Amino acid sequence: MKKRGFEIVKGYENKDIHLPVRKTAHSAGYDVEAAEDITIPVYHPGIKPTLIPTGLKAYCGSDECFLLLNRSSGPKKGFLMANSVGLIDSDYYGNEENDGHFYFSYFNCSDHDIDVKKGDVIGQVVFINYLTVDNDNASGKRKGGFGSTDKK
Repeated sequence: MKKRGFEIVKGYENKDIHLPVRKTAHSAGYDVEAAEDITIPVYHPGIKPTLIPTGLKAYCGSDECFLLLNRSSGPKKGFLMANSVGLIDSDYYGNEENDGHFYFSYFNCSDHDIDVKKGDVIGQVVFINYLTVDNDNASGKRKGGFGSTDKK
């Protein structure tokens, strides 16, 4: 029985995508690579964050989620996550809109464009358990992919 892990999303099956790995026995995070070459332009007011595709989806238990986190070296290189931390719910996996493809969302705070190459490590994923409160009665069903919580 599968507990948690990574898979390649539809459309990226033949694009040499590497599943994330931990680098040491006590690392919490799984290093995630960029699935495509992409340029992150220098930040200026009004610019939208750059979404870096991973070519991946992740599955986990119904009482778990996973966090998308910047690498510790990221800010030194100019990478600033647009939402500080990305939180992906277990029901995002395999959704019909985008198959559960998760992206990293970055601003570039350096003084020059940053070229990200396919295979560059762009962030980390950490799986966590979460708790619910007494009398929790959430019963909604996910209907979409990226940003679907805010869609009406």
